[in-house]
Amino acid sequence: MATAPPLEKPLSPPPATASERERRAARLRRSVREHLTAYGFLCAAVVIFALFSWWPIVRTVVLGFQHVNFATGNTWAGLANFERLFSDPLLATAWRNTALFTAYALVLGFLVPFLTAVLLNEFRHARAYFRVLVYLPVMLPPVVVALMWKWFYDPGPGLLNEILRTLHLPTSAWLDSSSTSLVSLVIVSTWANMGTATLIYLAALQTIPGELYEAAELDGANLWQRLRHVTVPQTRFVLLVLLLLQIVATMQVFTEPYVMTGGGPDDSTVTVMFLVYRYAFVYNDFGTASALSLLLLLVLAAFSALYLRVTRGAEEDR
Repeated sequence: MATAPPLEKPLSPPPATASERERRAARLRRSVREHLTAYGFLCAAVVIFALFSWWPIVRTVVLGFQHVNFATGNTWAGLANFERLFSDPLLATAWRNTALFTAYALVLGFLVPFLTAVLLNEFRHARAYFRVLVYLPVMLPPVVVALMWKWFYDPGPGLLNEILRTLHLPTSAWLDSSSTSLVSLVIVSTWANMGTATLIYLAALQTIPGELYEAAELDGANLWQRLRHVTVPQTRFVLLVLLLLQIVATMQVFTEPYVMTGGGPDDSTVTVMFLVYRYAFVYNDFGTASALSLLLLLVLAAFSALYLRVTRGAEEDR
């Protein structure tokens, strides 16, 4: 009976030479040094972000349940700040004005940048010039923009009324009328902030394959049909993200009411953030101001969570 041949021992790798060990050690030291450097920069960014972003949020939550007194120290107030807040009749006015401002801003501030991007995308010459021209207002300080438009809206020698007089059209009170003041602020906010959204939309439009438009044209689609069936579906994700960001930003509007109207006329431009400022720096009630800030935070967080859930569900059903 034949016996099986003996198993051969596996060959062991040759021992590393001194030069190979030195190269491995050098690579290990370089890798450790690179990782330590990366984590060092990351830790510095996290510390700065926590100091200037997370800590103020935590501090606001704590102050919302305290009577704030910088001289004698803070005392626990429980829900007293919220009770005072909900007993203020101006609270409902502030929320209504904020909701109206957001709704108007969605009509102007969401559609105008998108349509402007579509128009710029059709240009074949001087495209860079028009990009700079559209983005220029973003580079101006918000207070400068508000003061400039406040002069434009001046009911006497203001630029807009002078143009209307030249055209023999009726002038408007603009900021001095409760029926037009909020819309006037929306126009300023849209003009000042549309540049960033326009460039983002333009970048998204330039990623759409040209073959889709060519196929739509061969099928006889007009401009509106190409916009509806090609442009909007291809930029759906960008539209949804910027829609959420714009709602969150417009719900926190403050600069325009503060600089241009001071909340008037007849409290028609008092927003939630303007009311926070009034509680904190006019009434010196930082506890109630923090409570209102916390309430706004909860509303925006709940809305963002609902919005993301709905849009994610819609994307999964497609």
